[in-house]
Amino acid sequence: TCWQLAVSWFHVEEWILPPPSNIAKEAAASSKGLLDHTAATLQLTLLGFAIGTAIGLIIALMLHLVPWLKKALYPLLVMSQNVPTIALAPLLMIWFGFGILPKIIVITLVCFFPVAVAAMDGLARTDRTMLNYMQMAGASKWQTFSKLELPHALPSIFSGVRIAATYSVMGAVIGEWIGSEKGIGYYMMMQKSAYRTDRVFVAIFIIVLLSLFMVALVTLLERQLIRWNPKQNK
Repeated sequence: TCWQLAVSWFHVEEWILPPPSNIAKEAAASSKGLLDHTAATLQLTLLGFAIGTAIGLIIALMLHLVPWLKKALYPLLVMSQNVPTIALAPLLMIWFGFGILPKIIVITLVCFFPVAVAAMDGLARTDRTMLNYMQMAGASKWQTFSKLELPHALPSIFSGVRIAATYSVMGAVIGEWIGSEKGIGYYMMMQKSAYRTDRVFVAIFIIVLLSLFMVALVTLLERQLIRWNPKQNK
């Protein structure tokens, strides 16, 4: 309401800041095309998110089980996050073309790190008393990992996965900015060039909704897998 009134009172040009009513009308008028773009972005997001999460978990497992490998590779993982994704994306397009592969790589790069760090932190926080008890009981390394370390690390892992879920949408949009023929990122760039601010706002709202959907999806999966956690039952 304040937005609508402010635009009207101060006579703001629509191409600078359109009123919410115009944005809603444009969203309704362009709903068919927007659904196609949204479906393309969602498909790309889910694929890249799944791959990035899997790679993050594999890296965390390797570094947890091999301490010397963690000392050698962990600084490299941190350094990989210092390169802006928007700067790296054009290089990926040059190296791998304008297909789906560079976009998947972009999403993977923004997703794997929070998953890997959260998983390593969760695995490192295993109850030492229980760990010593299982070792004294003669449990194998795999039994200790599967019965104790992994179950107790799941809350931390899902915290990282939830962060990665929001980053995955951003990664997909950035990939579509650089080179794509469909998707919300592509739609946003086209409307920006045409100074259709109302349509840019529509794209932003869809991106927010996609991020909320991804977080809700991860939260639902978490509740199904961690029924024993009191925090999940509240």
